[in-house]
Amino acid sequence: MSESGDVPGTLDAMRRLWTPAWIVRHVAMVVLVVGFLGLGWWQVSRAAAGNSLSWGYAVEWPIFAGFVVYIWWREVKLARRRAAEADAPPEETVVEPASEVTTGSRPAVRRPVRVSRVPATGDVVEDTDLAAYNHYLSWLNANPGARPGDYPG
Repeated sequence: MSESGDVPGTLDAMRRLWTPAWIVRHVAMVVLVVGFLGLGWWQVSRAAAGNSLSWGYAVEWPIFAGFVVYIWWREVKLARRRAAEADAPPEETVVEPASEVTTGSRPAVRRPVRVSRVPATGDVVEDTDLAAYNHYLSWLNANPGARPGDYPG
């Protein structure tokens, strides 16, 4: 390792990606990509032999391989960003004295506004279909062994 710390573009910057867990991820990515591309080639050979449905699968498998590479690359970037944030010195925060805060300033975080729910006023029109269905459900609940054809309504 270098004495000056991590230098971008060197292997020192990638040392966190060579832990046992990351090695398993790298191997899994390579195995999945090779497997998906192999399955895509297999589907191309089946499609060339006359199986027209295999053309769709021949396109699908390389897309899966690309997705695996995308997820792997995103995780590598995220791990490197977290490592850079962990290695960075903490930022110094400046605390303003309470006497300098103006009285008219608003807080940065406010409580959510609560809205009371008021029931609708006016005449409520009852839905006859809904009332009949609710009556049917209450009858079924009162008669658990009954069949739908036994309903008297």
